[in-house]
Amino acid sequence: MENLFNQCRRLLRTTSLDYVRPIIKQVHWNQRLISIRGARGVGKTTLLLQYIKQTYGDNPTEAIYVSLDNLYFSRHTFIDFVEDFYKMGGKCIFADEVHKYHRWSQELKNAYDAFPDMRFVITGSSVLNILNSDADLSRRCINYNMQGLSFREYLALCEGLKFDKIDLPSLLEEPDKLCMAVNEKCRPLAHFDRYIKTGYYPFVLEGEEDYYERISNVANLILEIELPQLCGVDVSNIRKLKSLLAVLASEYPMQIDMMKLSTMAGMSRTTLLAYLQYLQRAKLINLLYSGDASLKKMQRPDKIYMENSNLLHALSLNGVNEGTQREVFFVNQLVYQHRVEYASSQADFLVDGKYTFEVGGKSKDGKQIANMSNSYIAADGIEFPYGNKIPLWCFGFLY
Repeated sequence: MENLFNQCRRLLRTTSLDYVRPIIKQVHWNQRLISIRGARGVGKTTLLLQYIKQTYGDNPTEAIYVSLDNLYFSRHTFIDFVEDFYKMGGKCIFADEVHKYHRWSQELKNAYDAFPDMRFVITGSSVLNILNSDADLSRRCINYNMQGLSFREYLALCEGLKFDKIDLPSLLEEPDKLCMAVNEKCRPLAHFDRYIKTGYYPFVLEGEEDYYERISNVANLILEIELPQLCGVDVSNIRKLKSLLAVLASEYPMQIDMMKLSTMAGMSRTTLLAYLQYLQRAKLINLLYSGDASLKKMQRPDKIYMENSNLLHALSLNGVNEGTQREVFFVNQLVYQHRVEYASSQADFLVDGKYTFEVGGKSKDGKQIANMSNSYIAADGIEFPYGNKIPLWCFGFLY
């Protein structure tokens, strides 16, 4: 136990509060059981440490951060650790990487029930299924999902440029206001190009030299360890999934022929559909469906995108198509808080069942959506809006 306290204190002393992500204010920290899920590398551990440091200081006695992949838990149970910490006056446990501890859900439930004045904050893989875990945590746990950096957050973290976020209706109604505010402080397009390639994961602060290697390692750990352990993916299919991801990262998104894709992947259509869902939960891809509510449409996605543009650059075999890059960015930034659907042959995306978008370069004319209400062009390569044409980078200020 003493070693765990010392490790926690060492981590807190080296945790910077210079920039704290806004999600820290969205979490209801006073709840008894909170889970924060997200893809590897998006900053879950840093968020916990920053909250502890802000709330309890560098040398806390009532709160402790532990990672459940610590060797301590190979010799001690989590429930025994909770009891020992409680006897020492502990009130809140921040448990990282809970999916690394195989009895996590049952022991967490037991601890929750046995110590009613204790609070627990857990983090885990984005594929961690809190609601369908071995123990019934559905009525006990408040769940939050953590995304990688938005373009707005990247500017604050990496460039020291701070701006308020904007909601989608306000952006569509008054894009000039945001564009004027940003252009007064910087040239957004130069920063946007860097963000698209190396700005989504906070570990960019550790250097860009091996940035893509780190992303590839994250993807490999998800495929080789998390999906087999947490989703029951057959390990014999991991190589096929890696090949599939490389193909998806290298080709322009298109309407999906599931039979052709299953043949290429070397697995049955049913297995492929299940695995695509797992890849989406793991934050490696985004699946888009059309608004058509027919059973046929509900059985398969209409388009597959890589989850973010940095992942696209890291995994692509043949270089990145500029059009693909734009669409991946748009979907990634919108899907976090909005419903994004594949629109039709007339447009690219339908958002919240209300707004129609075409995504393209600065010369995009929008003839296909000219007669549609609430239709807009998200245009790359421009600094200011014109008519219904809004700079693509603006959609990186939504969270």
